[in-house]
This record gives sequence, structure tokens and C-alpha cells, in this order.
Amino acid sequence: MDKIVEDMDKIVEELNKIFHLKDSTVEGDIVVIVTEKPQSLIYALVTGFEADVSRKEEWWHVSLQLLTVPPQKTAWTLRTPQFTGKEIFTMGGEKRYIKAVDFFGPKTRPLTGRKKTKNAKIAALRVVK
Repeated sequence: MDKIVEDMDKIVEELNKIFHLKDSTVEGDIVVIVTEKPQSLIYALVTGFEADVSRKEEWWHVSLQLLTVPPQKTAWTLRTPQFTGKEIFTMGGEKRYIKAVDFFGPKTRPLTGRKKTKNAKIAALRVVK
């Protein structure tokens, strides 16, 4: 196994310690994407799936809104194991990993230790002009 794959395997292992990652990916999910070069970690919103009927195997056009500055729309053609984090794959010869994050999973820390007071105000957003 080459050093890059080992590094990616270590990153994926650490991600699984930090985040609760989902076994499936559906439209509306936030995914974490790890790239080899440049070595980075970004989030994206999955905005849609479309079957790629031009291939014999099961491939999908996965539409993503990269949550970067500025935000960028993209579509990647991937197999199910690739967009569900079951395998590290390559695009243009560079390693990639993508998996949906469950922000409300068991590794997410609940808000605890807050005491309710009699005069507590409810937090709310308001429009400021």
C-alpha cells in the first residue's frame, strides 16, 4: 500500500472517531469530502442523483453544492460505494473520499448542564434592516 493510501486510510479512521458518519447518502445530506492534492477536507450539500444509463454498471451523477467560499456547484459520476464512503477512489489520478455526516448521531454531544430559570428568554432570530 502506498503512503498516500495509508495517509487517506488514517484520515478516514480519524473522521470516524470525530463524526458520526452515515452508511447511506440521500439528497439533502451534508457530506464530508477528503481530497489528496491539495490535501483538504470540505463539506458539500448533496442536491441530487441521476442514474448514468450509458454504463453497464450502476453509476450515478451526484450533484453537489460545495460549501466553500464562494460556493460551487459540481456533479461527480460515482458508483454507490464511492459516494457512501465504502471505498477510497480516484478522480484524475488523485485520491478522494466522500461520506454523509449525521450531525444528530450518537457521537454528537447534546447540550447539557444548562439550567432552566424562571425568567429564561427563548432565543429567536429577528430581521434587522
